[in-house]
Amino acid sequence: MKLQLKLALYNTLTKIAIILFTGLFTLLAVEKVSVNHIEARLEKSKNRIINNLSSNEVNNLLTDQKPDYNILNQEYVLIKPIAKGQNDIVIKYRTQQTMVDGSPETYRILNTNFSFNGHDYRLEIGESIESIEDLKSIIKQFTLVVLLITLALTLASDLIFTRYLLRPFYKIIDRKLIKVNDPLNFDYEKVQTTTQDFTLLDDSISTLMKKISDLFILEKQFIANVSHELLTPISIISTRLENLMLQENLSEEAENKLFASLKTLNRLKSIINSLLLISKVENNQFNKSDTVRIADVVAEITEELEDRLEDKRIVFYNRIAYQYTMTANRPLIHTLLFNIINNAIKYNEPKGHIVISDDVSNNIYTLQIADTGIGMEPGQIENAFNRFEKLGSDEMESFGLGLAIVKSIATFHNISIGIQSQKGKGTTFSLTFNNRG
Repeated sequence: MKLQLKLALYNTLTKIAIILFTGLFTLLAVEKVSVNHIEARLEKSKNRIINNLSSNEVNNLLTDQKPDYNILNQEYVLIKPIAKGQNDIVIKYRTQQTMVDGSPETYRILNTNFSFNGHDYRLEIGESIESIEDLKSIIKQFTLVVLLITLALTLASDLIFTRYLLRPFYKIIDRKLIKVNDPLNFDYEKVQTTTQDFTLLDDSISTLMKKISDLFILEKQFIANVSHELLTPISIISTRLENLMLQENLSEEAENKLFASLKTLNRLKSIINSLLLISKVENNQFNKSDTVRIADVVAEITEELEDRLEDKRIVFYNRIAYQYTMTANRPLIHTLLFNIINNAIKYNEPKGHIVISDDVSNNIYTLQIADTGIGMEPGQIENAFNRFEKLGSDEMESFGLGLAIVKSIATFHNISIGIQSQKGKGTTFSLTFNNRG
């Protein structure tokens, strides 16, 4: 769940809890105040009745032996005689529901004893509390309506506010982390925000990326320097070994050892040249001023690899339909496509297929190179562009640098690479040329 939604839900739930607590407290307070008010009125009525009671009224009430209701049945009075000596003047209250004219009525009732003309009586005065129940019902409905309205308004306002509040945060994540492909091209411009925490996050990421960039530069300089310095002694040793092999009195055993040493030196030289190429590409030491037609480059590579295709009896389908051209470094584009097509041959099955096709969507050109080879596991796809990753190949000529070179050249030309592969089914490389041709 996104942070924005979590914050909105938290604020909404806390406000709902406050509203529920306030509504419940109001409900209890209204009931308590109303009951106290009714009891005060009942006591006043009791004093008024006892002080103004006449013999005729007592006789009338005793004759009926029924409560004497007023017109609206809101109040009633009932007097009953009690035995002598039970005239303990204690006021008691209770709530009771009674049927009046066929309808249930709830009354708050006062009970007390009193003496009149030498006789003891029990006085019962009731007052309807239906109005309190009505008020409680209104408060409940009002609280529910307020709750629903508050819920909707709070959720909407919180979502809008948290979206505004977190906008710099998502901008920092997107600009400073997600879209960073090369630490050397990191955008150090600060994201505008008034939140100090986001400013601290922005500064921390920039500081971290500065350290990574420095280390990255040092690594590339180290690889370039070491590779360059190694090439000269390797060339000298290689020349000397070749001269030794020209000697006529050389034994067959010595000749085999010299040949193996030369082969090892050539492998070392190839690796160093590959690392130098990657280093130069990543250091932007190549120009991108050539007009390159992708279809022409693919045709050249196909012609160069014709022997290898025939050796494995691989059927090659060139289904390029668009004459896409771009401004780039032609040798590098040639190397990029050569490495991918060469891998499609190397890892293909005998009598397999290679299909090269293209497409244009939304003015974006895409080239696909698909083979029916051994395919890759998901873990191999993730590491495919790592240096010295040989993808399970046991070939001595494979150094695991071909796809690393492809990745460097693609990044240099702003070309996106995607891999779709299934073990035993084949692999498809998708090149998306983000620069419009």
